[in-house]
Amino acid sequence: MEHLRELRNRLLIALAAVVVGIIIGFFLFDPVWAFLKAPFCDTPAAQQLRVGQCTLTYNGIFQSFFLTLKVSALVGLVVSSPVWLYQIWAFVTPALYRNEKRYSITFMSIAVPLFLIGAALAYIIMDTSLAILLGFAPSDTVATIQIDEYLSYVLIMLVIFGISFELPLLLVFLNIIGVLSHATVKKHRRTVVFIMFVFGAVITPGGDPLTMMALAMPMIVLYFLAEGVIFLRERRAPAGDDFSGLSDDEASPLPEDGTPVEPSGLADEEPPGTDKR
Repeated sequence: MEHLRELRNRLLIALAAVVVGIIIGFFLFDPVWAFLKAPFCDTPAAQQLRVGQCTLTYNGIFQSFFLTLKVSALVGLVVSSPVWLYQIWAFVTPALYRNEKRYSITFMSIAVPLFLIGAALAYIIMDTSLAILLGFAPSDTVATIQIDEYLSYVLIMLVIFGISFELPLLLVFLNIIGVLSHATVKKHRRTVVFIMFVFGAVITPGGDPLTMMALAMPMIVLYFLAEGVIFLRERRAPAGDDFSGLSDDEASPLPEDGTPVEPSGLADEEPPGTDKR
């Protein structure tokens, strides 16, 4: 019951922070919307309806209100992220070992910049991608891009690129917990590179070659970087800690004095709540 009460309190604090962030988002709507709209405004189709003015359309009474709500919610989640991330961390931390806390802090400090780099790349290429997609329209037609449709496209691009840049971190994490070895990564290298190109072509909203290459090429570079980290980590690891070659029914070797071999990093760890006296 104590854990449930703590979870409820932390959820309420996180929710209150998000609500405050959404309120802030209402006041910041104009500059945020101008920032999100900028890639479309750099395309020739943006001025087809009104010359010299970037124009998007909407066709519902409530669509403009929901647009404001979506943008404000996006701002609220970003602004309040330190609060709700801390609440998640504070709830999970007591159940972790010291080495697990160290790893989780390291992963979080890398994951956030990787996501932001991916989202920034998506934003940079978005105007060119939109120009390519809208350029297929016949010359005697006018593009009437709806606000809701455009906002969905922008958010999908930012999220897809951001999450895709987390791939190397996932590979290193799987190696640390013993699920993935460098030999496996090296063996399937060509297959993974091919899958990344297919993934880039399928997952991007437009599916144009520029967006596909802009997503696939950085992922491939990050994949090779992750492979290098895994290789160096396995090379530096003590030889006695690698039991990956053993079958499920085979016992790990014992030293000459008969003392069981402890996995690296956990030998001197105590379970949470253990009182050393």
